[in-house]
Amino acid sequence: MTRLLIIADDFTGALDTGVQLASGGIRTCVMTRLDALTEDRFQAEDVLVIDAETRHLSPEDAYGIVFDICRRAESFSVPFIYKKTDSVLRGNIGAELSALMDGTGTQRLPFIPAFPCQGRVTRNGVHYVNGVPLAESVFGNDPFDPVDHSRVEDIIHQQTDRQVYSARPGEDMGDEEGIYVFDAVSDDDLRLTGARLAEDGDLHIMAGCAGFAAGLPELLDIPRTREGGAPELSGRMLVICGSVNPVTRGQLDCAEEGGFARYRLTPKQKLDPDFWESPEADTFTDDIRKALAREPLMIIDTNDEDDNLSTRRYAAANGLSLEDIRERIAWSLGRLLKDICDDPHIDMLFITGGDTLFKCMEALGVHEMEPICELTAGVVVSAFTYEGRRRMVISKSGGFGSNDLLLQLAGIDHDRRCVGA
Repeated sequence: MTRLLIIADDFTGALDTGVQLASGGIRTCVMTRLDALTEDRFQAEDVLVIDAETRHLSPEDAYGIVFDICRRAESFSVPFIYKKTDSVLRGNIGAELSALMDGTGTQRLPFIPAFPCQGRVTRNGVHYVNGVPLAESVFGNDPFDPVDHSRVEDIIHQQTDRQVYSARPGEDMGDEEGIYVFDAVSDDDLRLTGARLAEDGDLHIMAGCAGFAAGLPELLDIPRTREGGAPELSGRMLVICGSVNPVTRGQLDCAEEGGFARYRLTPKQKLDPDFWESPEADTFTDDIRKALAREPLMIIDTNDEDDNLSTRRYAAANGLSLEDIRERIAWSLGRLLKDICDDPHIDMLFITGGDTLFKCMEALGVHEMEPICELTAGVVVSAFTYEGRRRMVISKSGGFGSNDLLLQLAGIDHDRRCVGA
């Protein structure tokens, strides 16, 4: 029976949280179909992670989806529910925390948004990224989800009028109804808060990012039901990038300088769905297949060399909104992967960006994945089944990882162990 339900707002976030449980030998399933949350699934899995895909929805729609999931979990007597939020607080934070409270009936919600090992910390109620207040970091200029506040309370209050309190690590929540935002600048702070919440019996309904989730197996005493282990990683890697985050773009530049072949989609290929039904698409796909045969390390990128100016001009000329751009880029990458996924030269996939991962797996008809281990924080190896064959994919959110991440992964030998395995 499911002891813990995790509700994430995008696919990469679902995986980098689910792997905190899976890498410790806890049976964990990540799902993308809400209609698959049946009683049978709640009976079969120790930990269920649902990607609710609410990151880019309206606050009202996001609220409704999270509320319905919580009510379903309550009806099946799931003892612990964790609302996973983005570690830089993008998306519908206030609406979804409010839905979590309304859907479960909880009156006091602990919220621990910090991820210290990734440089995301909360101090005196203000969220920082690598020492920079959140709104002043690169995430303040995110083209799709800009974060314009650094104080967590202000972000929450954009979508709900619930009372918000700032709490020190390990502090009692108190008796007042509302959302308690816990500071944390280190993993020790996370452990201190977790221990206090456990002692006070306040772990049944929680919220935070993957950072606090790493301590849940011990806090919730979820039994280990399988052996952890690292898969063998191939020397061939196909990187599919739909992220415009500067961190990811720097990683791609570094990889290209280090020997990865890099192919950039044109604005038409990214933004015109009709392209993929044209003879030009057949020619392009054939060219990609030939390249895969030549290049063991290859990148398919949706970033233009001119800082995406060409894409913005093409979108403006065709009346496309930012939401249209986001949707069409992810869809085009999914379509391309579907057209080439049977190629024998594709072994290890690396997909960056939650939207891209979701659309790629949707194009393949994949709605469940098994997180296996982390290669480094936020960089997750998962397994999925496609046409009867077990495949491996590495995923990460756009802002995670060092500049030479892809070069490091390309140098991994088959005996290297994953973090937590």
